[in-house]
Amino acid sequence: MSISLRAVLALCMAAAAMLPGCGGGSGEGLDGNGRPVGEGGGPGGALEPTFDSIQANIFTPICSVCHAGGSAPQGLRLDAANSYAMLVNVPSVEVSTVLRVAPGDPDNSYMIQKIEGHAAVGARMPFGGPYLDDATIAVIRQWVSDGAPPSSGGALTPTFASIQSHVFTPICSVCHAGGSAPQGLRLDAANSYAMLVGVPSVEVSSVLRVAPGDPDNSYVVQKIEGHAAVGARMPFGGPYLDAETTAAIRQWITDGAQP
Repeated sequence: MSISLRAVLALCMAAAAMLPGCGGGSGEGLDGNGRPVGEGGGPGGALEPTFDSIQANIFTPICSVCHAGGSAPQGLRLDAANSYAMLVNVPSVEVSTVLRVAPGDPDNSYMIQKIEGHAAVGARMPFGGPYLDDATIAVIRQWVSDGAPPSSGGALTPTFASIQSHVFTPICSVCHAGGSAPQGLRLDAANSYAMLVGVPSVEVSSVLRVAPGDPDNSYVVQKIEGHAAVGARMPFGGPYLDAETTAAIRQWITDGAQP
């Protein structure tokens, strides 16, 4: 089914409302009719009761414009790399006894309560409307009823392409992109490999950012593991990469950091 203006704006703001102080979106990611850019329901195709579809149509193109990186309002990141972990089985802030998304139980999922307008605290979201239409709410409810399963594919593997799509692009390039990238390190897909592999770090010039075959002496590994000689652990302010993700990056470097 296609996503209406009501549906798009409402779900983004509802997710933001699960933490106090989250601001509204800018409208970026919407076409002139208030739909996600692209026909057929958005860049992820018609809205379906799957996490991939909800992420592709709503969280990534609309909500993550604000809700991404270290400055995400109230730390709520809705980019593809973080949103699932920050929604499913996570207590809401306003009512800590209620999970934001309780797998199998949409009635007791705070996100559903907020977008339907019967949460114990605060107003229906988005504040003042327009609200989600019944058809869109039904799709989200069905995903939750089905157990709120995660992404159906594209698991992280120890290859540069996979690390770029799962880590560098959705997480790191939020800050590390463009002329103002910290330390001049651009981690968007067009620049990351050339700026990482065999390149001395700025903070410790005797250590390469990525030393092929040597993850222990690769500055990027030292930074994400939190034991670099200079500066804070990355991603700045957290949440930090889990052990499985770090292991995949380590393995890619051990294998020679191939492009």
